[in-house]
Amino acid sequence: MTYPDIQLCINGEWRDAADGRTLAVLNPATGRELGRVAHAGKADLDRALEAARKGFETWRDMTAADRSKIMRKAAALMRERADDIARLLTQEQGKPLAEAKGEAMAAGDIIEWFAEEGFRVYGRIVRSRGSLALRQMVLKDPVGPVAAFTPWNFPINQVVRKLGAALAAGCSMLVKAPEETPAGPAALIRAFIDAGLPPGVLGLVYGNPAEISSYLISSPIIRKITFTGSTPVGKQLAALAGQHMKRVTMELGGHAPVIVAEDADIAVAVKAIAGSKFRNAGQVCISPTRFLVHKSIGAEFASALAKHAKGLKVGDGLEEATQMGPLANPRRLAAMAEFTRDALERGATLLAGGERIGDAGNFWQPTVFADVPLDARIFNDEPFGPMAGIRTFETLDEAIVEANRLPFGLAAYAFTRSLKNADLLARRVEVGMLWINMPAMPSAEMPFGGVKDSGYGSEGGPEALDAYLNVRAVAVMNV
Repeated sequence: MTYPDIQLCINGEWRDAADGRTLAVLNPATGRELGRVAHAGKADLDRALEAARKGFETWRDMTAADRSKIMRKAAALMRERADDIARLLTQEQGKPLAEAKGEAMAAGDIIEWFAEEGFRVYGRIVRSRGSLALRQMVLKDPVGPVAAFTPWNFPINQVVRKLGAALAAGCSMLVKAPEETPAGPAALIRAFIDAGLPPGVLGLVYGNPAEISSYLISSPIIRKITFTGSTPVGKQLAALAGQHMKRVTMELGGHAPVIVAEDADIAVAVKAIAGSKFRNAGQVCISPTRFLVHKSIGAEFASALAKHAKGLKVGDGLEEATQMGPLANPRRLAAMAEFTRDALERGATLLAGGERIGDAGNFWQPTVFADVPLDARIFNDEPFGPMAGIRTFETLDEAIVEANRLPFGLAAYAFTRSLKNADLLARRVEVGMLWINMPAMPSAEMPFGGVKDSGYGSEGGPEALDAYLNVRAVAVMNV
């Protein structure tokens, strides 16, 4: 499928930027330009904001059943178009076609689940303490137009989690999507437009992230902010939103620990965790990164993980045999080189990878380190790439202390055959999501979000709708 130039979507119409500005979209596998994406200016943002205001007035007054029909149709369109969307996504982001198609198909599931969850936005009747003539009600209403800011690593997934909950709650949404990967979000928004979504309910813009975020967050039209990205940027946006008393959901960076207990099944652990580690070339907020392995099985686990890494086929995501694609941009290559240099200088043992592949595209070898000291960058800063660091522990309590040492608290993994260990880990590992004896398996019906510096709020489960709803108390005396 030929990669198209990507336009803005304002008031249900696809249009160029008012001043004609565009940005280049590059293929991370080749470094060559794929196409152009429109760069929004203030005039475009003003039109988009006004459209979102009017779209909200229409959408909030539709029944949950009518909203659900449109959302379900959009879900069906995403599934029907998944093959074409996947090719666009692979070209702009780099992930293998199978992963790209999985992302497009999962969007259909997420939309469909939220379409049904919209029926379950319930208020309640509260009995009066003093008079049967007094009726007390708790009402839940949509908060208003929402501004969403999303990253390049999962261009469809990170948008659909936000808009699914927002639309189900009755909100309109203006999405500021990533300039590096604009076609995926555009395909998602197009599915909703083609499904009959009223004008203005969903808008899509691209451009300078700092300029757009400050402009949208300060607008009195926007009543809710949702952001996925780095912790430093998330803190800046949350502070700006606080100045304007805007509600905020933050899904921020992680540094996921993996605890492999003495009684773990090593084969199960390596098979489950290796897939999660090298999916999307490690450019995943919940990617397992800090591997804490019991001393008695440390060497065996490290050898097995390194063997898996060496066996991965790295290449252009459009090629059928590819298991891991390129990194998103040259900045990630530079980061991988720096993490590698730092780990080796501090005494870590390189078991696999550690080098760039070729000189065309952003390819990096799947990399595994053993004997990583605690002061190495890989055990303190999120690498956001195909890199795993391993160190051993003697007691499970020691491993839990290390897992909780950093300020991040997004995701964690553990492997054990003991229910006692599993219960201890569930109670004491400080993360928003913990997977035990399995790879990461997020789903629409489960909460998705972190604690501590990894953010607050959920982008999954019934809890996701809470952030898009105002709770109001209404009392009526029968006279």
